[in-house]
Amino acid sequence: MDILVVIIAVVAVVLLITGGVAPSLNFLIWVGLVLLVIALIVFLLRFITGNRRV
Repeated sequence: MDILVVIIAVVAVVLLITGGVAPSLNFLIWVGLVLLVIALIVFLLRFITGNRRV
């Protein structure tokens, strides 16, 4: 599950950069933000509960 969170975070950052560079791809900023929030929530759940399987 660690690899999945890292992949989601990397994809989110790439989408945020791409969406910021190309104004026509503005929706990618929102997709990147959503993916970043999901990765952050999963990380926090694992950190707070101590459960490595979440």
